[in-house]
Amino acid sequence: MNDTVRFWRKVREVWDLHRLRLLRELQLRGTITAVAETLSYAPSSVSQQLARLEREVGVPLLEQDGRRVRLTPAGTRVARYAAQVIELQEGVQSELAPERPVPETIRLATLETAARALVPYALTTLEKQAAHLRIEASVVPPEFGLSELPTRGFDLAMAEQYPGYTRAHHDQLHRELLGTDTMRLVVPGRSGIQSLSDARNVPWVVEPKGTAAKDWVVQQCRAAGFEPDIRYYSADLSVHIHLIRAGHAVSLLPDLIWTARPRGVRRISLPGPFYRELFTSVRRAAVNRPAIVTVRAALRGALEAVQRTPPGGAG
Repeated sequence: MNDTVRFWRKVREVWDLHRLRLLRELQLRGTITAVAETLSYAPSSVSQQLARLEREVGVPLLEQDGRRVRLTPAGTRVARYAAQVIELQEGVQSELAPERPVPETIRLATLETAARALVPYALTTLEKQAAHLRIEASVVPPEFGLSELPTRGFDLAMAEQYPGYTRAHHDQLHRELLGTDTMRLVVPGRSGIQSLSDARNVPWVVEPKGTAAKDWVVQQCRAAGFEPDIRYYSADLSVHIHLIRAGHAVSLLPDLIWTARPRGVRRISLPGPFYRELFTSVRRAAVNRPAIVTVRAALRGALEAVQRTPPGGAG
């Protein structure tokens, strides 16, 4: 490890790490404006820092492309090098963390259902076991959370995938299964629906177009022999529940959405692989970072605790 630390320090002496990070951000985000917005800098400041990096490197890294700039071939090579340096830095920091325990912030991207059911349990555990950790949690679509991990917008992201709909794997990211969450058909309380095939002639509410959840629901209905009559779209699952309770729709919903005993609806268990997998994802360089290990363990414990004491049985 000493050789690694010395190498990293030598890199910092040659080219400024902060400016390398800005170049890498530009490669990932495409525009100086996007980099500035992400890092809370003025665009002029980002441009000045990149110009200084060009002078340090000694070759042009950027070129005009209309009203924007783009990386030159040399800029692309340096940006790839920057990614390796940044990953090395994070790996060294993870190795050194046990030797220098200090307050840390973990930025967590979480699903809506996990934010309701798991995050409060996990925070309670962390307050007792790791009071030095500050958790900043954002409820965002899993696609966004995962895409922001390589750019360091988040440190840890929670996401879901469905049988037959595995999310793409990224070499930079490490994925760890959190557990499974049963999906059930949810119908109005007074509905006579008893099975998925019974729901062929009623309106459906699903998550927005382009989401894995929406695509999976459509596939399950097709496997049952019909095309769902989708009339309502919402990423907010509480909207689904209100529409179902009012008698206007049905849906396939995860058990974790129920933080209290369901009222005005019936939940119908279905045969087959009707579940989703929940997983956490982090950058590979941070896999062994003690704070990451601790937060992942707290989330696993939260899921186990919630599933031991469900709010109510299925209808």
